[in-house]
Amino acid sequence: MAEPKDSLQSIMDLDRLVHEPARLVILTALSEAESAEFLFLEKLTGLTRGNLSAQCQKLEAAGYLQIEKSFRARRPVTTLRLTPEGLQAIRDYRTKLMELLDRQA
Repeated sequence: MAEPKDSLQSIMDLDRLVHEPARLVILTALSEAESAEFLFLEKLTGLTRGNLSAQCQKLEAAGYLQIEKSFRARRPVTTLRLTPEGLQAIRDYRTKLMELLDRQA
């Protein structure tokens, strides 16, 4: 079993940008798809439009998410996709979290 101090430090080493629940659910959903439309993610995550938008902007600013705006039949469509950095960030997060949980078992 890991020392309590080591376990606590491991928690602190998790990527805080990814660890926030709303951003974690966005990154997890996008890691399973090539891309997704904003409205789909809104329904999937249960986040409000404003909260989803704010969290996506933070992920975009960090370089984890690419946001594309276009039109379909004269209606605006926002498409989101992970960047290679975003995909690596969610993979690293999962690996570190699993290692932490395995140490606790």
